[in-house]
Amino acid sequence: MATIRMIDIAVNLTDGMFKGIYNGKKYHVADISAVLSRAWSAGVDRIIVTGGSLEESKEALAIAETDARLFCTVGVHPTRCKEFDESGDPEKHFQSLLSLAKEGVEKGKVVAIGECGLDYDRLHFCPSEIQQKYFEKQFELAHAMRLPMFLHMRAAAEDFCTILERNKERFCGGVAHSFTGSAEERDKLLSFSNIFIGVNGCSLKTVENLDVVKGIPMERMMIETDSPYCEIKNTHAGINFVKTSWPSKKKEKHDPDYAIKGRNEPCTVRQVLEVVAGCKGIADIDQLSKKLYHNTCRIFFPQDVDSAADALLAGHDTAERSQRV
Repeated sequence: MATIRMIDIAVNLTDGMFKGIYNGKKYHVADISAVLSRAWSAGVDRIIVTGGSLEESKEALAIAETDARLFCTVGVHPTRCKEFDESGDPEKHFQSLLSLAKEGVEKGKVVAIGECGLDYDRLHFCPSEIQQKYFEKQFELAHAMRLPMFLHMRAAAEDFCTILERNKERFCGGVAHSFTGSAEERDKLLSFSNIFIGVNGCSLKTVENLDVVKGIPMERMMIETDSPYCEIKNTHAGINFVKTSWPSKKKEKHDPDYAIKGRNEPCTVRQVLEVVAGCKGIADIDQLSKKLYHNTCRIFFPQDVDSAADALLAGHDTAERSQRV
């Protein structure tokens, strides 16, 4: 059986949970190496570490430098956009992001600008007008660096798509990650030919969610975990399609050979793949993984598109031969 290769496009490896800290309390030693080991063993080929602020982006780049299979983003999450004004000099803050992105690109590690976008579910962190201002500003980063965008859209589809439309000539593509919107919002995003949709456990909670995901063309989808968040829980509709699991223990009984209960990990991107295959009625999960891998390379690793396409074509050839036989 062919080995499944996956790219997890969203892992928050800078989160305190991977340092053993939960709600401000230390429960165990940092265990990123064990988490990554499980991911590589599960068939994860590469991971993109999410940057959500200037400082977090610096940390994401430092983490990405520890392994050839790790990459990262540089940008400011919508809920943290007040950091531009609170820095005392928004333009200097922007230039610091630009310098960091340049450094990361030179090192072959920064593959996107983000996480940036709009989040109207959490306006208590940052007002909508500030989110809009600095979401738009970050298109300048993408344009200057010729990088795709790693996007966040929550309860803000109309304003989000208006800003995308206004700036569509300033970026080369991107993904709206952790998508939990309606069929109408899905179709708005799909109307932009260079925007892909990222699916994780939060995208697969309800039967309605699964219907929306079913309508995302394979050619426009990527998979992710957004770990340590967005796990597929036993109460979620998607759980019915999950076939792979990992033994776990509570954080109080930490053992590096076990996952932590309630903390998502990049290895579970395999479960996302399984749920997408199940809800779409796709029997050949290997071929699905190749297609999603190819999609991800097209946007974030364009230098590898030819090899990903070759693997995809090889899969089609094999399938055709088996049908003829």
